[in-house]
Amino acid sequence: MLNVPPSAFPAPGSQQRAAAGARSKVPLKPGRSLMDWIRLTKSGKDLTGLKGRLIEVTEDELSKHNRKEDCWICIRGFVYNVTPYMEYHPGGEDELMKAAGTDGTDLFDQVHRWVNYESMLKECLVGRMAVKPVAAPKEISSAVSEDKKQLNGVLPDKKVLASSAKDLSPAYDWFQTDSLITIVIYTKQKDMNADLVIVDCQDKQLRGEIIMDDHSYLIEVDLDHAVSEDVAVNIAEKVGKVEIILNKKDKVHWKMLGQPCEGHNTFIKRTDRGLFYRKCKLISKTEVTYDTKLFCLMLPKGTHLRVPTGQHVYLKHIIAGTEVVKPYTPVLPFLPLDFQEPPCHDGVHIYLMIKIYSDGLFTQALDHLQIGDYISVSNPEGNFKKSQVQTSEDLLLLAGGTGFTPMVKLLNFALTEVSCLRTVKLIFFNKTEHDILWRNQLEQLALKDERFEVQFVLSQPSKDWVGKQGKISLSLLSEFVKRTRRDSKVLICICGPVPFTEQGVQ
Repeated sequence: MLNVPPSAFPAPGSQQRAAAGARSKVPLKPGRSLMDWIRLTKSGKDLTGLKGRLIEVTEDELSKHNRKEDCWICIRGFVYNVTPYMEYHPGGEDELMKAAGTDGTDLFDQVHRWVNYESMLKECLVGRMAVKPVAAPKEISSAVSEDKKQLNGVLPDKKVLASSAKDLSPAYDWFQTDSLITIVIYTKQKDMNADLVIVDCQDKQLRGEIIMDDHSYLIEVDLDHAVSEDVAVNIAEKVGKVEIILNKKDKVHWKMLGQPCEGHNTFIKRTDRGLFYRKCKLISKTEVTYDTKLFCLMLPKGTHLRVPTGQHVYLKHIIAGTEVVKPYTPVLPFLPLDFQEPPCHDGVHIYLMIKIYSDGLFTQALDHLQIGDYISVSNPEGNFKKSQVQTSEDLLLLAGGTGFTPMVKLLNFALTEVSCLRTVKLIFFNKTEHDILWRNQLEQLALKDERFEVQFVLSQPSKDWVGKQGKISLSLLSEFVKRTRRDSKVLICICGPVPFTEQGVQ
């Protein structure tokens, strides 16, 4: 029995879903595309049935609207009449009905956290949920107001934190010299690394987020004085101390760090945090195949962000006045063939390999971007753990089409940094020879590193094709999937279109 962890790639790849928790798209009727929905929302038609009024909705009232022909859903305290959206929902009516007449926030976060529902459903807004009054403990409210008055780097009185949480919650402090401001975050976590620290500093706004498993700690401040765009991040990995170093624009003495923003100094679940975007500049577009391009985006100067192996980002773009969001997995600019040392990440560029669909609203918009244009890029997301690779002896990668994109960084990491791996095998499924991404580079890599083997499988080969042909199946996989030893630890990662991943997992 092969060891296939259930979440080998829980993140979406480029245009595909991963094996675990895969969300099937359903075929939509003609005239029910995303563009058709955008047109309907701009038509002036009353989509709520309330003639433009906003109402306060009680739990009891919400629960009455639980049928396909009358369906209300609550997301983050706002209630939407999603009845008119049913036929336009790519995941199908049944998926929406799971949250009918209830608070669907958790369900939404599991499947659609990246979707900008405020923009997509703004014409369906019924109103707010009626809030049950809750008395706030006196100590907490006074501590928060103190924190609001002046921000000097000291946490609110420890009394207000639950005793079990206070020892684990991160804390911060800051100090200054004539030219520098240094913010020190004590994460109280070992094995802290640069991938887990995201800093954005624009004008006088500083936002620093530290990722700790499924939680994150946020520093967000409107700084007391201006700083230059150069931001440095230092990490003492063993003790979990993170330093964010800013350069003062004017060499004046700061009385305080600045005014706290709403989420400042909070340690909460990442799903409750919401996605943060920054505008990135398009530097280049290079053709990879006849329908796939490599986009190079440049991060703003004051941003420190690295996308970990197996994780993805979201691109956000305004199309016909509506914010549209799609997930993509960053790749490397090329497959490094010299594996003597880990690759140097320049930390400035993000590379995305994107298939341009002739009927794809979003990819067509991306393809029409000019060099120098900007697009919004989110913080990284995903649950893939490098430790899954570090404890394996044989690694098998099954990729269908642009499901190859998460494999790029994974291949590089495996062959560069995992000494216990004996074999790394990529089985790459495509329709035709012309669809194979980076074929030449993969073949060169197989010649260069004896641990690596690549097999191309085509479903619509030309008559000259001498390689394997067919679709993903048990008989085809059993040819390739062999252990190097009977008891060896095997990790299988799969990514591709939904039918491909489902078939592969079975």
